[in-house]
Amino acid sequence: MTRFQTAFATPALVCFITAGDGDTAANLDALVEGGADVIELGMPFTDPMADGPAIQAANLRSLGAGTTTADVLQLATDFRSRHPDVPLVLMGYANPMIRRGPKWFADAAKKAGVDGVICVDIPPEEDQELGPDLRDAGIAPIRLATPTTDAARLPTVLEGSSGFVYYVSVAGITGKQQAAQASIEDAVTALKAATDLPIAVGFGVRTPEQAGAIAKVADGVVVGSALVEIVGEFGKNAPAKLKELTSALSAAVHAAQ
Repeated sequence: MTRFQTAFATPALVCFITAGDGDTAANLDALVEGGADVIELGMPFTDPMADGPAIQAANLRSLGAGTTTADVLQLATDFRSRHPDVPLVLMGYANPMIRRGPKWFADAAKKAGVDGVICVDIPPEEDQELGPDLRDAGIAPIRLATPTTDAARLPTVLEGSSGFVYYVSVAGITGKQQAAQASIEDAVTALKAATDLPIAVGFGVRTPEQAGAIAKVADGVVVGSALVEIVGEFGKNAPAKLKELTSALSAAVHAAQ
């Protein structure tokens, strides 16, 4: 089984933080210790158009500290050595991923032990820009589905996708609002009718109660902005706070099985 298959065998908690924002290695370890099943590591970028204020600020803090793509890949490499069984996803934007060529990035990500990549601003219609090289390297191109993804476009979104499908539950930016539970249930039902891939739901999930409700219908729950805010607020003291929130989220998600 792949790491993704193992992680999504029961409802999974997917946790996001931005690479280079604070003590990333300690923060990642805290997420795993708290019960995160899948890690998304954000690659800092100057114009993170899908992200709200919390993650935008994290990107700026990271870039201000001088974080490079090489640094992100080293963080991934070190994470893999410490946590051989936890799926690791790089999430970000096209420019840092393909500026040296998609094959270079795919090969470097493979060497670092990365399981999947989410590239927010390469639409599935332009899969050839990165997808083939990721698949050749054994890395899952993870696609985003949204409330505006209609039945006509969904097959294009799913084609060539693997790992899991990330359902963006609101039309907008990260961290600002949460979709109604009924709309999430309807969307997950429609996605499950179209694919056998696990469905992870994110955008606006902040509390254990929200996460637990979503985990009753989805295969995974993604939490990002609430964790990134902790890093921004607590700095070097963030790991303990991250572990505390992750533990509560994990308990709620895993209870839903």
